[in-house]
Amino acid sequence: MYAILDIETTGGKFDEEGITEIAIFKFDGHKIIDRFISLVNPERDIQPFVVKLTGISSGMLHKAPKFYEIAKQIIDITEDCVLVAHNANFDNRILTTEFRRLGYNYEKKAICTVELSQNLIPDLPSYKLGKLCRSLGIPVSSRHRAEGDAIATVQLFKYLLEKDTDKTIISEAAHKENPRKLAPKLQGLLDELPNKKGVFYIHNSDGKVIYIGKGGNIKKSATQLFLRTSNRAKLLQKQAISVSYDETGNELITRLKYTNEIIVNKPKFNRIKRINNNSEVHFNNESFLIVEKGRNVGEKAVLLIENNQYKGYCFTELGHQINNLSILKSLITPMKNSNYNKQLIKNYLKKNTVKKLIRL
Repeated sequence: MYAILDIETTGGKFDEEGITEIAIFKFDGHKIIDRFISLVNPERDIQPFVVKLTGISSGMLHKAPKFYEIAKQIIDITEDCVLVAHNANFDNRILTTEFRRLGYNYEKKAICTVELSQNLIPDLPSYKLGKLCRSLGIPVSSRHRAEGDAIATVQLFKYLLEKDTDKTIISEAAHKENPRKLAPKLQGLLDELPNKKGVFYIHNSDGKVIYIGKGGNIKKSATQLFLRTSNRAKLLQKQAISVSYDETGNELITRLKYTNEIIVNKPKFNRIKRINNNSEVHFNNESFLIVEKGRNVGEKAVLLIENNQYKGYCFTELGHQINNLSILKSLITPMKNSNYNKQLIKNYLKKNTVKKLIRL
């Protein structure tokens, strides 16, 4: 579970700043499940340049709650969560400082979307939130206000989770949580799984992915796995501590993602098949987009084939991201341009009518 946040402050000397606005979105890796947004009376002056930047003045905060009045709500919404922020060191430091002033030790693991973006989307011109979102076609409203920046960070984090094919983010979050609180029995691990297409990941007590599965119904496929009685299945069940998942929306993404992530993660309980396909696979068109059903109403899955090479896929709800190839390439989760993957795609196109094919 993640608490994605943004904080606006008064500015001023290091560790003397006060919070003027805070927005926190509780995010389960797929959707927002709770939120907390509030102006805050910092009980100190706001630097003039900050007023100009954010539009938040002292007059606006006169009747706003002081930090101690909202501290319990912040603790409650971030309980058992990993903090996520753009420039997380700053936001985490500000929160820790405010709680320290109250005599409370507030410590959370924090994930920085600046660092993640630099690792997963290299070579962009800038990693400042506004410019980064512009590069990715993510709309940002109310820039330099906590709610607007936090919502943009949620959208950015969704893309980063999809690009994180080795599951480092999810594994660290799974390890951070107290897994024994989920449930002592295997049934408890299945409660939060959806009845939707996708890929699921079984983690051990270190958060490491030890098995990857797939299915047209994630919960049903995971349940069937936990009902197996072979020695190998029993050993997996014994080591299983938590289960995470990624919805895919369609069979093509499911199969490609499943194959790719087994190769990347090498889970100990998956049997990795040797794939022998040395003959070069060619598409009828050299460069095109496959637009298929996404994970929810309004969303589309997009696969990019360029110069007869399979580049990868992404999810988007925005037409301009599909129509602007440079933005689309930044969103793409890269995958191996193997003949096996290309043959999967060709076979799918032969057997299924996709929503749209766009020649480039």
